[in-house]
Amino acid sequence: MLQTFGLACLAINGFPQGISLSSSLSAPDKVVLRWEALPAAQGYRVEYRDALAGSPWLPCPWQDQWPVTNLAWTNDGNSGPARFYRLMALTSARGAVVSSAIIGSYTAAQLGALFAVNYIPITPMYAVTIYAVNYQTVSADGAPARASGALVIPQNAGRSLPLMSAAHGTVVLTNQVASRNSGDILLGAAWASIGYATALPDYLGLGSSAGLHPYVHARSEATAAIDLLRASRNLCAQWNVPLNGQVFLAGYSQGGHATMAAHREIERYYAGEFSITASAPMAGPYDLSGATMTALLQTNQAYISPWYIPYLILAYNSVYRLYPDISQVLKAPYATALPPLFDGQHSGEQIDDAMPPVPSEIFHPLFLEEFRTNSAHPFKLALQRNDLYDWRPVAPLRLFHSAGDTTVPYSNSVIARNTFHTNGATQVLLVDPYPAGNHSTGALPCFIAAKNWFETFRN
Repeated sequence: MLQTFGLACLAINGFPQGISLSSSLSAPDKVVLRWEALPAAQGYRVEYRDALAGSPWLPCPWQDQWPVTNLAWTNDGNSGPARFYRLMALTSARGAVVSSAIIGSYTAAQLGALFAVNYIPITPMYAVTIYAVNYQTVSADGAPARASGALVIPQNAGRSLPLMSAAHGTVVLTNQVASRNSGDILLGAAWASIGYATALPDYLGLGSSAGLHPYVHARSEATAAIDLLRASRNLCAQWNVPLNGQVFLAGYSQGGHATMAAHREIERYYAGEFSITASAPMAGPYDLSGATMTALLQTNQAYISPWYIPYLILAYNSVYRLYPDISQVLKAPYATALPPLFDGQHSGEQIDDAMPPVPSEIFHPLFLEEFRTNSAHPFKLALQRNDLYDWRPVAPLRLFHSAGDTTVPYSNSVIARNTFHTNGATQVLLVDPYPAGNHSTGALPCFIAAKNWFETFRN
């Protein structure tokens, strides 16, 4: 839950003990809020509103930073005319288990047959049990939220297990996720069958989580994955499933983006809690603002999955509140036809039926022109905030991607690898296990290559 600890207004003096707010006559829009650590707080968020009544409380920019654990916030004069602020403390424990239930189990022989039918070249060592897990996390703007995922446990392993986060690719159907025994659940069973306790986050807005999924929003991908790892540790302790302390991260396509986001989030904020053994982001859109959008916004070429574009626009508008009316971005008939299709009940193919083959054609020409020419365009800035290549990984990280991939261009991984090296992370390698592969046919070779690499680290 969120607990309100203080309401501050520039025109009012006197704040709760331990909370102070300041500004100056020369820069009245620049506000500094400081506070002392508050009891039971797991993190903090500063919210603003334009009037004491009649306007909603909104997270202060930049909202994808919330919740934070530091004890001060500065708005840098960027919150417009807002003059009312409040400090919120997150008091619910992230990763707390809300519920768990068995949704499937397979013997090693059954898994072997399933793997053979699906051309997965793995010989299962263990039977597995699959659990649907609901757990506490935070929303895209740092408020308390519940999310769901699956935890797949090897049975009778006779040894302590490494913990794996396996992040799935782009889906739009609410039920096409692991907690509903769908989506990448077979891949999760494959990891578990060779001895990994495997956590598969659904992400926010999918599974049992309400609202529109914040598609390729790095922070909420990371928090959903990290908090499911916490919930999985809690359940393993409850069930007397011993873990050996190793943590592996893997994911393909959007799951590659989510894996990279979780790796960065752990090393920035939770290195004392998790020690990443190895990380394998695969075929992810790490350069959203550059290589990915260049492919998506071509004006004379069809794209294999045009529904990705409105998904991204609607998701970022939900997170960042970029446009009060989506008709400022999408032209008729797409401004009215497309948003209702993102209700979690329509497939990507159904959305594609309402799309032109060239996805850039859904936009107003003026929007496209401004996006291409204005370096401070709001949508471009939002994309840049979710790029994931300009930082310095510490733990072993290997990128896997097929050079023939045009859905998520291979250049995403090249840019990430090169920038990591420039930043001093020379341990990062880029591996192409199937150069002729496209985004679909390259997935299994990437998974197998990542699996073989992970096995070199296993205790």
